Formats: sequence, C-alpha cells, structure tokens
Amino acid sequence: MSAPAILKVKGDKIVDGEGNPVLMRGAGLGGWMNQENFITGYPGREFQIREALDEVLGPQKAAFYWDKFLEYFFTESDATFYKSLGLNCIRIAFNYRHFEDDMNPRVLKPEGFKYLDRVVDICAKAGIYTILDYHAAAGGQNTDWHSDNPTHVASFWVHKDFQDRTIWLWEELAKHYKGNPWVAGYNILNEPTDPTHTRLQEWYDRCIKAIHAIDDEHIIYLDGNTFASDFSHFSDNLHERWPNCVYSVHDYNLYGFPSSTETYVSSDEQKARVKRGYLKKTAWMRERGLPIWNGEFGPVYARKQYDGEESDEINKSRYLLLKDQLAVYDQEQISWSIWLYKDIGFQGMVHVGLDTPYMQRFEKFLLKKYQLAVDAWGADTKSVKDTQDMLEKFITDAIPDPAHRALYPAPVWTFSDRIGRLYRNIMLAEYMVKEWAEHFRGLDEKELDDLASSFKFENCTKRDGLNAVLQEHHKVTTK
Repeated sequence: MSAPAILKVKGDKIVDGEGNPVLMRGAGLGGWMNQENFITGYPGREFQIREALDEVLGPQKAAFYWDKFLEYFFTESDATFYKSLGLNCIRIAFNYRHFEDDMNPRVLKPEGFKYLDRVVDICAKAGIYTILDYHAAAGGQNTDWHSDNPTHVASFWVHKDFQDRTIWLWEELAKHYKGNPWVAGYNILNEPTDPTHTRLQEWYDRCIKAIHAIDDEHIIYLDGNTFASDFSHFSDNLHERWPNCVYSVHDYNLYGFPSSTETYVSSDEQKARVKRGYLKKTAWMRERGLPIWNGEFGPVYARKQYDGEESDEINKSRYLLLKDQLAVYDQEQISWSIWLYKDIGFQGMVHVGLDTPYMQRFEKFLLKKYQLAVDAWGADTKSVKDTQDMLEKFITDAIPDPAHRALYPAPVWTFSDRIGRLYRNIMLAEYMVKEWAEHFRGLDEKELDDLASSFKFENCTKRDGLNAVLQEHHKVTTK
C-alpha cells in the first residue's frame, strides 16, 4: 500500500495531503505496552507484577515470558480482523518503562522500539493509522493504576524532573517517527490529573515546543485535565500558540457500568443525557472551532461466569448505549477511539478464550479478584458493601463536613471511589501480587510460551455484539 501524506489539522478537521477531511475511527490497544489489571488479570500495578515475576521465575525466564506476551498480543491476524471492521486507526498505549529505567534515567532502551515499531509497521501494511499514546509517565501523571502509579498521588505534577524526563522521551520518539505518514500523531499525556489546573497547561507549552523543534508535521493530541474530562480551566488563547493540535476528551458514560442505578433503554430522556454529557466536556473546543477527538469511551460488559444468565440482557443494554453514543459522534463529525481492542473478557472487541491455558490457570484467582472488587475499573462492589459502608461511616463520623472530604480529583472521584481506591485497589491488590506470581512457579519455557500464546488472536473470542455496532458506524465520511 502506498504511503499517504502525513495527516494535519485544518480548522476543526483532520485532513489528508489533499485537504480532504478524515475521520479517525478505531480502538485503543491497551494492556500491551502498558498493561492494566482488568485487561490481563493481574492485581495492582504493572511494575509490581514484573518485580514479583522476576522473583518467582528469575529475571531471564520472566523476560522470556514478557517478550512472548508482547509478540503474541498483536499480530498480523489482529490487524486483518481490525481492518475488516472498517476501522482506520488504532491508539497504542505505552509505558515509559519500556524506554528508560528510573535508576538509569534519560538513557534510551532501544528494545522499546522493537515492540512499538513492529505494531506500527503491521498496521501500516494493513492501511491502519496509529496514534502513540503516552499512557504511563514517570512519577504518575494521574492518580490511578493505568499510569503505573503505586499511590493515589500524581507525583508528576510536583516534581519537575518527572515532567522533564517525559519531554526528553517525546523528543526521542519524535526523532524516531518523524516523517512516518502512518503515524497519525502523538497523544502526549493520557488522562492527566493536575490539581493546580495550571501546571498541565505549562507542561503542554514546553512539550509541544520541544516536539515541534524536531517534528512539526505530526498532529499532537491533547487530553483535558482530570482524566480528559475538563478543559474549563484552559486559558482562552492557548490554542493560538498550539498549532496542529487536536483536543481529546474521554466520554465514558455511567450508564455503561455496574454502578449505574438505572438500566439504559435508549429512552429520549436517556439519549438527551448522553448528548449533554458529551456537549459539556467539549464546550471549550466547540466555542473556539477546534478539532475534537474522543480518545476513550465505551461500556464494560457482563460475563456469564460472574454475572450469570442476566449477562445477555445487561449487554444488550450496553450495546444500546454504545449505539447512541456513536450516533452523537456521527452527528458531531468527530474522530473516536473506543476503549478497548483486546482483554480477558470485560471490555474488549476480542478477548482471551476461556479454554486457553492462561484463563484456565487463573480461573479461581480471577473469580477471587472479582468477588473482592480488587480492580477499580467497572467493579461490582456488592460483595464488599459491608466493609465499604463501615469505612465510609468511620471517616464520615471523623470528618463530618462534606467539603473537607471532597478531595481532588473530586467530583470525578466520589468519596466512595476514593475509599475504594485506597483500601481495595491499592492496599488489598498489593497483598495479592505474590499470589498472582505463584501461578508461574516451576513453569518451563514451553509452558510459559503456552500461557503467552493464549493472547494470540487465534485463541481469542470475538465480542460480536460490540463489533457489529462498530461496523455500523465504520464509514469514514464527512459532511
């Protein structure tokens, strides 16, 4: 396939080399170069399980497993299937630890490009654009697990060196991918949570300038603050000094999660709420005529092994929500990237089969994780309600003023969310890391290869209901 011209911004559109508008429609490749607990089944954070696996297997065998996992997770077969749905772009999440070590900062690890280049090239051959998504930065740019942050404090915003190291790595990435027309751009920081609401803008100024000094052709995608939901603190004229940039929201809707108190039936009132949520998040861009990219959205799905016979009905409701969200994005003529392409069965377009060695080996452990609501994402907390209620009462009695309990990133994190993050998703998860790693003890390279092979496309199950909805909206057309 002949190489296209590098995409660029013109007005409120992304355009090709001839100035024709292009709508980017695709999914996020999470859980690969930036692993997440709910995507691949471990507890806690990625760096914790890597350390634990080094202990159990030894560094050499652990490295063998991770190398095979990274090889099998996305291959030509994945790209062929992805393209068959009419999708034209994939957002690749990556962790800085693939490119530098905390104990050896600003020294580039070339093996990071080994994995990233392979998938960028596979996608290019299939006619799929890639967007490079800096999902986990040194120090943690947000307060959650997906930035590989072991705490609930985003230290990135209080230590300038973490910010400088991230700019350094973007300079290295820009040098490497400069001139590559199949790279649709750089998503320079995923879901920041800057409590000051000003340091993010200052860092964007510095990072954009540094990238443009090396590569001024590729589009830069900028997430709003507080998990890509809030542009309201951005200064009026920022866009005037940020050329060739697209503004990214993450438009998750509560109707798509177990915590919703209302089943989504696509009523007129519900559809109006869905659209209002999107319009609120994008008001700053629309008022200024700026290009918008919905970098993440999408429901989670029920699983029969956990949710029983109600699963099909739950998922029908979730597909209805997805259809109505996509209808809004079609009407608004924006680009989008649903979360997520592949996982072990909670949200992905494809998921690891239940009969694979990986899912068989971890079956009981995954059930335990589910029952304890150890992962934050989409957790069903019914089984831990008594413990949660006790902790909430204890803190409420001690701190009776609600204003004193509304700590940033409130209101995105509720009071209940914060407590759950601390006692379940951080503390309890940390205690489960060694138990997870013990599942690997004594395995030889053939057995490790079999586990990693579970993530191959050929061993995955397609989520047909989700993929059918995406196919309905795949045509890249503009008004």
